[in-house]
Amino acid sequence: MITTYHRPQTLDEALTLLTQPNTVPLGGGTLLSQPTTDPVQVVDLQSLGLDSLTKKGNDLEIGATCTLQSLLESEYCPAALKGANKLEAPINIRNTATVAGALVSSDGRSPFATSLLAMDAKLEQAIFDNSTVNSRITNIGEFLPLRSKNLITKIAIPLNAKFAFEFVSKTPADKPIVAAALSQWNSGRTRLALGGYGKSPMLAMDGTEAEGLDTAARNAYHEANDEWASAEYRMDVAATLAKRCLESFNA
Repeated sequence: MITTYHRPQTLDEALTLLTQPNTVPLGGGTLLSQPTTDPVQVVDLQSLGLDSLTKKGNDLEIGATCTLQSLLESEYCPAALKGANKLEAPINIRNTATVAGALVSSDGRSPFATSLLAMDAKLEQAIFDNSTVNSRITNIGEFLPLRSKNLITKIAIPLNAKFAFEFVSKTPADKPIVAAALSQWNSGRTRLALGGYGKSPMLAMDGTEAEGLDTAARNAYHEANDEWASAEYRMDVAATLAKRCLESFNA
């Protein structure tokens, strides 16, 4: 239950408000719109100008309050990431859900978080320290396990790497039971993330080349049993999807 609503005009003001107990940032509001009896204060981020989409060098910089749909419609968004975004949520949710909100609330079945983990996305977080606002750059692999409470202001993804996403689900519109997201740079660096299971997507491989990709996919899922699928099934499917991603780079 929302007890107090704030709409700050500056980042400093927002960060000051967020230091108060039981206070959370409000982006698209898709999570806070769900019924809850817990009292909470919200800090609306709409007036802070954090919704930009900018190509900067070899990166696409995505403001924290940019919606999933705006990212999907961007000319700079990689085609495979657009496909993953469509799986993240239906269009009515994508029109309001923000990229930062989707990432913070994601679990292991999130196509968006799995994709960003494979792309080695960088998160810019604002930190309020001794009345001074500082920023810190965090790798997504460091962020996902702990979900730092620091406010995300920007997400950067590389545009100079190939990216592919493959998945298996109960129906084409469902979130994946198994998903493979693969990025490969011109240097040969190959980074594989797997989704469809657990509290967070898992990084299966980050190497200087693609050799051993299918083995890495299988090993990552060796204990991935749940109500949706067995570990044995996921191991086999993950290896197949990883190879399919790699083959798409050479098609």
